[in-house]
Amino acid sequence: MKIILDSTELKKKLKNVRNLGFVPTMGSIHKGHESLIRRSKNICNKTLVSIFINPTQFNNKKDLKNYPKNLNKDLSILKRLKIDYVFVPEVNDIYSGKKKNIKLNKDDLVLCARYRKGHFEGVLDVMDRLTKLICPDKIFMGEKDYQQYYLVKRFLKKKYKVKVIKCRTLRAINNVALSSRNLLLSKKNLLVASKIVEELIKFKKIISKKNSINKYLSLKKIDLIKKFKIKIEYLELRNIENLKKSNTFKNSKIFIAYYLDKVRLIDNL
Repeated sequence: MKIILDSTELKKKLKNVRNLGFVPTMGSIHKGHESLIRRSKNICNKTLVSIFINPTQFNNKKDLKNYPKNLNKDLSILKRLKIDYVFVPEVNDIYSGKKKNIKLNKDDLVLCARYRKGHFEGVLDVMDRLTKLICPDKIFMGEKDYQQYYLVKRFLKKKYKVKVIKCRTLRAINNVALSSRNLLLSKKNLLVASKIVEELIKFKKIISKKNSINKYLSLKKIDLIKKFKIKIEYLELRNIENLKKSNTFKNSKIFIAYYLDKVRLIDNL
């Protein structure tokens, strides 16, 4: 495993690499990341994992400060997985040069984009910069943050000859979607998150064949808030091909964002 610390060294190491898979992360590597890495290793000749906590995608400075970090543990996991390259750049290395003016379309200001001003602009900016530096053939992204996958895929498709591959959400035994943010949850709140997912799974089965699904979603949102005393930003059914609101489960998913204490969690089912 070769650890690369700057873009100059990166270009030298990747000069003659063909069929390169890229797994972008912000560290705190978990089993979900591992599944993306294994997918890349199965498809690509070489795999590169980046560890970079991107400051521009945090609309809350406290969230950036509290984001879980454990580089030594991450490197130990990646070494076990026999990764070819790990890219661990500094902020100044990634954000050298002109500032990009990235704006979302009005139709894209839904779900997380509605509540996290500037978040996806920061995501698209860093993915643009990393893709330009790394020149991967394939990028592997998890389905848990579906809106991120959707926007990144559409954005990069216009600029690069790269294939963005969607990988299924990996869940713990308690059905909670694996996420680095789970490390910030107490055992009590992990249990609450598990119960919320279980409720949504049962709810989806019940309403899948009903009409006026959005009416049931509004009632369920109120029910979850009362039952678990949580703040819910959204609970919506949206089409996975364009993220427009839907009233049928065909090509659609239930999307949710909520807070357990001060930790923001997202999921889709």
